[in-house]
Amino acid sequence: MITLIKALLVNITILFSFTYNANVLFPFKEKQEAAFKHKITYGLVASFGALLCMLYPIETLGETHFDLRMIAILIVTIYAGFLSGSIVLCCVIIFRYFIGGPYVAVGIAVSVLPFVIGIVFRKMLLKTKYKLLGSTIIFLIHAIIYIVIINVFIPILHLPFYFTYFTIFYFTFLALVFIIEHLIRTNKQIEEMVYLDKLNMVGQMAASIAHEIRNPLATVRGFIQHLSEDSQDERFKRYSPLILNELDRTNKIISDYLNVAKPSGFQLSRLNLENIIRDCVDLLIPFAAYSNTSIVFHGTGSHYIKGDEDHMKQAIMNVIKNGIESIEDQGEISISLKEDPFSQSIIIIISDNGKGMTGDELKKIGLPFYTTKTKGTGLGSMVTNKLIREMGGMIEYESELNKGSVVKIKLPLFLNNDSL
Repeated sequence: MITLIKALLVNITILFSFTYNANVLFPFKEKQEAAFKHKITYGLVASFGALLCMLYPIETLGETHFDLRMIAILIVTIYAGFLSGSIVLCCVIIFRYFIGGPYVAVGIAVSVLPFVIGIVFRKMLLKTKYKLLGSTIIFLIHAIIYIVIINVFIPILHLPFYFTYFTIFYFTFLALVFIIEHLIRTNKQIEEMVYLDKLNMVGQMAASIAHEIRNPLATVRGFIQHLSEDSQDERFKRYSPLILNELDRTNKIISDYLNVAKPSGFQLSRLNLENIIRDCVDLLIPFAAYSNTSIVFHGTGSHYIKGDEDHMKQAIMNVIKNGIESIEDQGEISISLKEDPFSQSIIIIISDNGKGMTGDELKKIGLPFYTTKTKGTGLGSMVTNKLIREMGGMIEYESELNKGSVVKIKLPLFLNNDSL
């Protein structure tokens, strides 16, 4: 029994080590399809880990070859997908074939099993918030089929082995799921910190130059407006409105920079979120109608948040306006609310059927100066993200080219014991 546990502890160490190493090479991310090179790397790293596990099997069970390679196959298939799982499975099958012995076919069969289960239950585990329950269901299904296979073909095994092996298997699999989920959250926090640093950089730059530029612009605008009234030059009168419009647009860009640098003071209050969204929809319906777009709000009940009404409206209107501008012909903006009782928060889901974005474009949304519009500055999304974060919320973007985009704004609910 001690020899059995020692071998499995070596396997556990290998699996934990390679999980952290894979995250160092290409950090794990939530709800984001890994690039091709990432999938190949994950597959190769997991293959190396699985092969090392096979080099340290349990050596007290005759000519059998028990180890924890199945966990490597299961984990990489669930979190990295079909390609990565296939790479690990192929490497394991080849290595197991060369090891040989009377149970080669059984060894290959129990190696294919976690790959199949990983493919079948991948979406379920990735989407569910109940990782413990989801992981337990996957383990139980895998363990039952696994036990049936080895019990039929390997009669030398006894109850203590089954208990020890599958107990360690379960807790190792569960631990790896929680480690990966923790690494995903940590990586997301690091990205948030980097993003906030970029916001601060733009803010410092904006604060240092915006006021100096705005003053002469106001002077120039005043003189042009004054001269256009008294001038007899028809060409000057013709082009002066265009000059004034461009000056106003420049002034708006400077205002956006100042909002990034330091939004106007927050007046925190208890806000009815449904009323806020309805006000935003009413204000944007004429703009949407001009673009042949409809706005539908599926809101029922009352949800209260703590925030600034003007800033909340500005953030929501920016997102809706971006959705309208992404629709090229005829479309719809759909707005719905989803309550998350576990985190005591509310999620605003704003979706459109516009042109969508590629994966590379999606990664850059909210970064300084990045925009998909021909005349945009990239500051609107930055301002929106900053305002949402100032109110303790988070914003996430999902998009698919030619299918549309979904923006999720998560805000903490106002509780009875909260103070303003």
